[in-house]
Amino acid sequence: MKPVELQRAQPEVGTLSLRLSVPATLSWFAGHFPTQPILPGVAQLDWVMAYGEELAPGMRFSAIDSVKFQRPIVPENELELNLQWDTSRSVLSFTYTVLKDGVSVPASSGKIKLCP
Repeated sequence: MKPVELQRAQPEVGTLSLRLSVPATLSWFAGHFPTQPILPGVAQLDWVMAYGEELAPGMRFSAIDSVKFQRPIVPENELELNLQWDTSRSVLSFTYTVLKDGVSVPASSGKIKLCP
C-alpha cells in the first residue's frame, strides 16, 4: 500500500518532490510493532521505487549503494519524499523528512542503483 499523496512537484528535470500522509491503516504497520508501530525500511524503499519509476521509466532495482535510517516513521506522520535521478550514474537518490510543527526532521536517505 502506498501513502496518501498530498502534493507533488517536479522543480527540475530528474527530480520529484512529494508530500505524503502515512495513515495508520496501511498494511505495512501490521505487526511491526504491535505496541509501537513503525514503517519498515522495506516499505520506504518500495515507495522510492514506485515513485522513481516516473523519473526513470523502464529501469529496475540493481543494488543499494547506501541507505541510512535516522528516525522512525510512525502512523499519521506527514512526510516529504525527495527523489533525484542521475542518468549518467543510473542512481536514484532519495530523502525522507518528517514534517512536524513546521519543522523538517530527516528520517532516511539513500542511493539505489538501477539497471535496464
